[in-house]
Parts: sequence; structure tokens; C-alpha cells
Amino acid sequence: MRAAHVLPAGSWDKNRERGTATLDWDERHRRRRSLTSDQGEPFLLDLAEAARLGDGDGLALEDGSVIRVVAEPEPVLEIQAGAAGLARLAYHLGNRHLAIQIFADRLVIREDAVIAAMVEGLGGIVSRRELPFDPEGGAYGGNASHHHEHDHEHDHGHEHEHGHEHEHGHGHRHG
Repeated sequence: MRAAHVLPAGSWDKNRERGTATLDWDERHRRRRSLTSDQGEPFLLDLAEAARLGDGDGLALEDGSVIRVVAEPEPVLEIQAGAAGLARLAYHLGNRHLAIQIFADRLVIREDAVIAAMVEGLGGIVSRRELPFDPEGGAYGGNASHHHEHDHEHDHGHEHEHGHEHEHGHGHRHG
């Protein structure tokens, strides 16, 4: 079976649902990949271009049936602060190119001990949780696999093309 189209959550008839595919954040950013539904049926995700699959989206199979995407719970940090504090923390996290899920009363990022310490140092309250992670798409198309997992300083005084002002492979490791 082949899935060549993504159907936005809520846009397809639930009677067409053949099964589900529970995928974490990284697994939900693909163009072509062999997958197995939660019911044990293998299928090929074969999209024209890479897509960001959200919780509840459907993968249309050739026979007209649909596999519903389920966001798998994964280790995350839930961050709380007052409204002004939350905006300030979002700014600092965004400066580090981290994928962020934004709610009115909290931010959610992937588990990261170094970032947790930074957030606490800035007055945020950090709670470790296992939750489905579905961050904002962002200005760069929402591809979380592109974010830089190291601290760096931006040199805002010079005209550099974003993304070319620092090298990869230095800084701290996460894990």
C-alpha cells in the first residue's frame, strides 16, 4: 500500500479510517519512508515533497482508505512563567532555533537539561513530561531537523546570511 497524499486533520470522512500510525516528532517530517501502521500493516509514505504531519492528519492510501497520524508522547519540558516572562523565554528559546510548542499559559520544548537550566535561570518553571510534541511551523518551514542543537551567539552587527554565521559540530551535546 502507498500513501501519496496528506489530508489535514478533520478534512476527511472518519469512516475511511483503516488504522493509525503513531509517530514521534522526527518521524512526522518525512517525504518517503516505509512505515507500519499500529495495526501491523506495512505501507509506503511516498509524498511529492516532505510534509509536516500533524496529530490527526490522514495519509490517503491508494485504495481510498486513510491511516490517521497520531503524535507519540515523548520526553518534553513544559515551561511556565507569567505572560511577560513566557514571551521573554520564547524569545530566548527561539534564538537557539529550538522547536517550540506555544500555548497561552506555557511553552513546550523537547527534553534538554542544558536548556532547562537556562530557563530556570531566567525565572521559568520547568516540568518534565511525556506528551505529544507538535511545535510551531516557524519562519523556516517548521523543519525541526534543521535546528541547531548548540548554544551560539548571533552577530547582529554584521550582515551575514542567516545559517552561515556559525559552524556545526561545536558546543554541547544533548542526550
